[in-house]
Amino acid sequence: MTDWYPQGKTSVQSRFNIPGKYAWAIMETPGFVALLYCMLTIPVQQGLKELPGANWLMAILYTVHYLYRALIAPLVLNPSMSPIHPFVFASAFIFQVINGTCIGGYLAGYGPITAADWSGTMIRTEIGLMLFFAGFIGNIFHDDDLREIRRAAAKNQERKAQAQGERAKAGGVDKLYMIPENGLFRVVLYPHYFCEWIEWIGFWVIGGWACVPARIFVLNEITTMLPRVYRPEIN
Repeated sequence: MTDWYPQGKTSVQSRFNIPGKYAWAIMETPGFVALLYCMLTIPVQQGLKELPGANWLMAILYTVHYLYRALIAPLVLNPSMSPIHPFVFASAFIFQVINGTCIGGYLAGYGPITAADWSGTMIRTEIGLMLFFAGFIGNIFHDDDLREIRRAAAKNQERKAQAQGERAKAGGVDKLYMIPENGLFRVVLYPHYFCEWIEWIGFWVIGGWACVPARIFVLNEITTMLPRVYRPEIN
């Protein structure tokens, strides 16, 4: 609908921009916080003594993903991140609150609430787990390929600065984008996107067709990421 997307590769100069690492961590964290809040409060409100193990399994998977995506990746692993416009920050923050609340509400009392509700789902759960972890591991692997490019560029920038008797720029390298040649980068332009789709499809498979929040999440992931793949200035 619009070519304006002020974040990441297509970020724009603005006095309102927020530093990428901190913006990313803050806007992504509400998802798993909202989900865990639902898991801890709704059962009490609904008078449920305990939730099925499968409900907690899905909650843990969601939390593990976002501990990596929201905190570990931006604050520990990423050498640098482009600034994020407040519009993108606010949109992502709101989405995370809604998404975490919807999935958390489903798992915490408005979806399956007894072990009997999960009867006969063992094979489906195993397939979903395999898809989820294949996507999760692939996501981390391809993310690290991209990080390595920035690490190498930062080291090169530091060497050049030292040779010229100057100090290297603080905060790493801004807006350096190259296509790695490892893993699925040889056949797919955005394998980290693709792997994340596989991850959340696996999550949905575990929950089953009736898990509407997980299904909507997969559709949201694909519809928000896919248009960026076809942006000519990125390709």
